[in-house]
Amino acid sequence: MDSFSTVIRTASHEAHVEAETSSFMSDLLGGRLGVDAYARYTEQLWFVYEALESGADRLAADPVAGPFIQPELYRLAALERDLEHLRGPGWRTGLSALPATRAYADRVRECAERWPAGYVAHHYTRYLGDLSGGQLIRDKAERTWGFTRKGDGVRFYVFEGIANPAAFKRGYRALLDAVRADDLEKQRVVAECKRAFALNTAVFRALGEEFPLSA
Repeated sequence: MDSFSTVIRTASHEAHVEAETSSFMSDLLGGRLGVDAYARYTEQLWFVYEALESGADRLAADPVAGPFIQPELYRLAALERDLEHLRGPGWRTGLSALPATRAYADRVRECAERWPAGYVAHHYTRYLGDLSGGQLIRDKAERTWGFTRKGDGVRFYVFEGIANPAAFKRGYRALLDAVRADDLEKQRVVAECKRAFALNTAVFRALGEEFPLSA
């Protein structure tokens, strides 16, 4: 029988691919969009991570979500440095969430407050994605818009507290495998992972409408 982490990864694969291959992300990584589109995307991330991390401390003692609350993963401070670099010191005044982003952040916050196992689904899809595919985005952003390597503008993708990402991801999957939940609850978590990817894809779709490539 497959481990829980394998079940999650397999079940969410299709949704993951759809999110990664959205036209907005393809255009952004292909260098076909300007730095403004990258900054707008970074703003949307701020709302999602604010929802993920503002409720994290409360969950630290939770038997299901608690083991996943690891401060070395936190991204909000790095996002804020990036936004200051991208938008200037007044970046907060111009900050606005797309409706799709608000729906995503609201769902994360709802899980954080009411359903710790569901919170783990969002935690997994975000942070493990950042540690994996996020590195490709960082590399492309540095080359496309001339950011300093691992510096301001791409700090969101730099996990200074994680020396060995591959080992960290192995440890994270071991935590997933050890989650104390029955089969029905695990099925609900898998479904929430798929929902997380769908919410993320909706944000990409909305960004694609805001930054269409002229035909």
